[in-house]
Amino acid sequence: MNVYINWLVLAIYATIVVGAMVAVLMDNRQPAKTMAWMLVLTFMPFVGIILYFFFGKNTRKEKLISQRSLDRLTKRSMTEFIEQHDLQVPESHQVLARLFTEQNWAFPFKDNEVDIFTDGYGFVSALLVEISKASQHIHLESYIIGDDPLGRLVADALIDKAKEGVEVRVIYDDVGCWKVKESFFERMREAGIEVHAFMPVRFPMFTSKVNYRNHRKICVIDGTVGFVGGMNIALRYVKGTSKQPWRDTHLRVRGASVYGLQKAFLIDWYFVDRTLVTSHKYYPDYSSTINNHCIAQVVTSSPITDWPDIMQGYVRILLEAKHYVYMETPYFLPTEPVFFAMRTAALAGVDVRLMIPYHGDAKVVEWATRSYILQAAKAGVRILLYQAAFNHSKLLISDDSLCTCGSTNIDFRSFENNFEANIFIYDEQMALRMKDIFLQDQESCVALTDVTSLENRPFYKRLGESFIRMLSPLL
Repeated sequence: MNVYINWLVLAIYATIVVGAMVAVLMDNRQPAKTMAWMLVLTFMPFVGIILYFFFGKNTRKEKLISQRSLDRLTKRSMTEFIEQHDLQVPESHQVLARLFTEQNWAFPFKDNEVDIFTDGYGFVSALLVEISKASQHIHLESYIIGDDPLGRLVADALIDKAKEGVEVRVIYDDVGCWKVKESFFERMREAGIEVHAFMPVRFPMFTSKVNYRNHRKICVIDGTVGFVGGMNIALRYVKGTSKQPWRDTHLRVRGASVYGLQKAFLIDWYFVDRTLVTSHKYYPDYSSTINNHCIAQVVTSSPITDWPDIMQGYVRILLEAKHYVYMETPYFLPTEPVFFAMRTAALAGVDVRLMIPYHGDAKVVEWATRSYILQAAKAGVRILLYQAAFNHSKLLISDDSLCTCGSTNIDFRSFENNFEANIFIYDEQMALRMKDIFLQDQESCVALTDVTSLENRPFYKRLGESFIRMLSPLL
């Protein structure tokens, strides 16, 4: 009897493995990735199929939001705003802007004013001030909303506005807030706030959803003011941790590009609530208040869209750059297209600078990063290690004409697995402001070439780092 059971188990397992192999082949991925998954499934019994189930499935083919609903949330609400007088995207970036527009209706908008916050105190103070001014609606989306003094302060401010009759909608990521008790969000619901977890994970050991998270940080108030950047709603984004202070970048935007932030939130709202919010009252007229040529596009990316939009944008910026590209990211585990573009630009004489923390907040990621930065440095990329704090900023500046800031790290998870949002700004003045921030941060850095300990690491450490690098897509 036991023999038959063993054969039955083996037959079922073999059927599952063969099915997974067929799925990998039919995805038409890069040959190297396809071969890697074939080897994993063949030579890692049981463990291989578990790894594939969690990390190997191609979620870009899953339609988690219908095209008809997506059209209603984009075209119906925003088409009337497409035609703008005197909209002139700089010629050097017209192809990039068109790429974003055609892929996911990320329209460029003129008439924008931007404030930059480089510490949590400034961001939170500005956020609370804008919340206090809200008269119609508040839409808040954050990867983390902590049940700590700061999170409770923001929750109290939202509750007060809900009691005044303001519409308040909140989206938080279920995995990002795993440590937050449900009572924290239930208190907001009882006050009249609509609160939803993004893609809840009830049985993390039995679902691949745990790997695909909403990492966006967006807030829209009355459709006229928006926030986007790298800061979550938690105390450590203000005070740092017991080990090190925190450095981050967040933007407050006024003007037409708030339409893009609103659209991004309302698409996510449909995702979590299945409610189509398309009223034009969420896209108020701005023309009488701001009139300039600061052009911006709010670009989102996710594992369920046809193309990795933000990653493609980074690649195009690197390959189009004539003089320089400066980047800050807390995690550097680049996908091959971005890594190739960085090295190609540097080898062509473009001044490519990459700023990462001297010490990361996750040792495994730090180890995996080392082999990448050494390769990048060999191609001429200037590596800068930020020492003053843990630098969580996600920004890029190029050629005094373009800059971007948002939630996107330069790693596999942001480019391929997460739901992310960045704002791309085509404006010389804004690019120079962001460049000044980078150069100020550079004063708190040490160049990789001055860190001799990395070049003289013993063999066993280099071997371990190379092994961990193989796991980069999973980190």
